[in-house]
Amino acid sequence: MKHVARKRFGQNFLHDQQVIDRIIASIAPQPEDLLLEIGPGQAALTQPLIASGAELHVLEIDRDLVAQLEKKFAHIDRITIHSCDALKANFAEMTGNRPFRLIGNLPYNISTPLIFHLLRWHELVIDMHFMLQKEVVKRMASDPGSKVYGRLSVMTQFRCKVTPLFDVQPGSFSPAPRVSSSIVRLQPLSSPPFDVGSDKNLEQVVAAAFSQRRKTLRNSLGNLFSTEQMVAAGIDPGQRAEQLDLSQFAALARALPYNAD
Repeated sequence: MKHVARKRFGQNFLHDQQVIDRIIASIAPQPEDLLLEIGPGQAALTQPLIASGAELHVLEIDRDLVAQLEKKFAHIDRITIHSCDALKANFAEMTGNRPFRLIGNLPYNISTPLIFHLLRWHELVIDMHFMLQKEVVKRMASDPGSKVYGRLSVMTQFRCKVTPLFDVQPGSFSPAPRVSSSIVRLQPLSSPPFDVGSDKNLEQVVAAAFSQRRKTLRNSLGNLFSTEQMVAAGIDPGQRAEQLDLSQFAALARALPYNAD
């Protein structure tokens, strides 16, 4: 019985073989790799990933697809199928605290919160290759001053080198989404680009600053800093959040009382 894509899971199944081949070439999986694939769907990427000889764990929330995957790969012992919600997954526990590579055609309806969740495991992640809505990749890679520069830009760039790879048109999927997609590579940095005091400090400052992005920092960060404290940190209170670079957000984070991670 043919599986019908479910809107509640944001399912759009990749079927374009040229795109599949290009994604696999970008990942270049090796037999010694530990791979985690989020949202394997109908196994378009899963099959070539397992063919590489790597150990593969796949996370699928749709129980019907889990049953199909278990049947399809029952004869292969290098694949482990997890019936779970990636937003709630403990990746360290799943991999036994081993370094791993992440791959996924991420559901567009949860892509941003999922990226924030995945960044928690940056110390174990070797790299990430994701299919995302094109606009989300633009936000990830954007520079200060851009209209799409925001919380996702800052938090992703603080942890990772962001490399947009190529675009994928709607016709490569079934059903076709209403938006274009992009493949992005995220490579966790060996150390943060700037001292922030604590990650929680940075998260707090960035979330507050962009929660009212049209307002000046004097207003958006008024509950965290006085005007004098911002100036002492080297920040112009008359600027808006989208004008600050990573070093300036780091300066504000350091100015907060230390919050343990």
